Amino acid sequence: MANIRRYLSSNFTKSFLTIFLPIYFIVSLVFLIQISSLTAKINLTFYELFKLYVLSLPEIVFYTLPISFIAALSNVLGRLSQDNELIALHALGVNARSILKGFFLLALLFSLLLLAISFITMPLGVQAYNAFKTEKRAEASFNIIPGKIGQKFGDFYIYVKDKNDNSFRNLVIYNQTSEGEEQFFSSQKGELLHEEGTMLLKLSDGYGYTYTQQKLQEAQYKELKVYDQNKEEAFEFHTIYSYWAQALTDQKRMHKALFNLFISLIPLLSVYLIASFTIINPRYQKNHTMITTFAVIFLLYIIASVFQKNGNLAHLLIVSIILWLLGRWLFDKRVSRYF
Repeated sequence: MANIRRYLSSNFTKSFLTIFLPIYFIVSLVFLIQISSLTAKINLTFYELFKLYVLSLPEIVFYTLPISFIAALSNVLGRLSQDNELIALHALGVNARSILKGFFLLALLFSLLLLAISFITMPLGVQAYNAFKTEKRAEASFNIIPGKIGQKFGDFYIYVKDKNDNSFRNLVIYNQTSEGEEQFFSSQKGELLHEEGTMLLKLSDGYGYTYTQQKLQEAQYKELKVYDQNKEEAFEFHTIYSYWAQALTDQKRMHKALFNLFISLIPLLSVYLIASFTIINPRYQKNHTMITTFAVIFLLYIIASVFQKNGNLAHLLIVSIILWLLGRWLFDKRVSRYF
C-alpha cells in the first residue's frame, strides 16, 4: 500500500508542476502589468519593480495553488481511470476510498500552506507593498527640475542648479515668513529624505539669511533640515494580530478573512467532488475531466466571491459542511459502491 501511495503521489506531483508553472507565470504576468502601471504616476527603477513583484509573491501563490490542485487531482484520477490503473488497483483489493486517503493528506498540507500564506504572509506583503507605494508617491510629489525658477517645496520656493536622483547641488530656497520678513538659504548640496510621512530637505554646508526692514541676519550652518509642512498621512504598519483584529469592526476586513479562509479550504472540499466524476470505468463511462475541473473551480470560486462581499463565519461553516456532505454523497453514489 505504501508503494501505491508513493506511485500516486509521484503522478500527482508531476501533474501538479505541469499545471502550476504555466498558471503561476500567467498570474505573475497579470501582477507585473498591474505593477508596471504604477510607472505612469511614479518613477520606479528595475530593482524597485522587482521588489514590488517579490512583495506580491504571496498573493500570486495564494491564487495559483487551489486552481492547480484541483486541475492536477482531476487530471491524475482521470488519466489513471482512462488507463484502467484504478480498476487494476481495485482488482488487487485497493478500493477508491483507500486511494483517496493519500490525496486527502496532500489536500490537508495544501490547505495549511494556504492558511499560513493568507493569514500571515499576505498581510505582511500587502502592507509592505502599500507602504512602499505611499513613500514613492510622496517622493513623486516633489519633482524638482534643475534650472527652473518658481518651483515649490511646501511653503518654500526652491531653485536647483544640478540634480542626481534625490541629491542636489548648488541650491537656494526662499520663504516669506510674514509681511516684511523674508528668509534665504543657500547650500552647496542637499538631499531629499522621507521621515515619518513627511518629506524633508537636508541641506549641507551653506548660509542662511533673515531679512526685515530693520536688520539683516546671516548664519552659517553645517547641516539644516527643511520640512514640508504639508504632511501626508503616514502609512500605519500593523502586526498580524492587530491586522486581523480589525475584522471585528471592519466589515471589509471580515469579508476578506472569510474569502481567504474559504479559498484555503478548497483543496479539502474539492477532493470528493473531483473524485466523484473522474474515477470511472472507461468501458462504460466517458471521461469528463476538463468539464469537471472547470465546474468545480467555477462553483467554489463563485461561493468564495460571495463571501468576499457578504456572509459571516457561521455561513461559511454551513456552506463548507454542505459541500463536504455533497461530495461524500456523490462519491458514495457514483464511485464507492462500484470501486
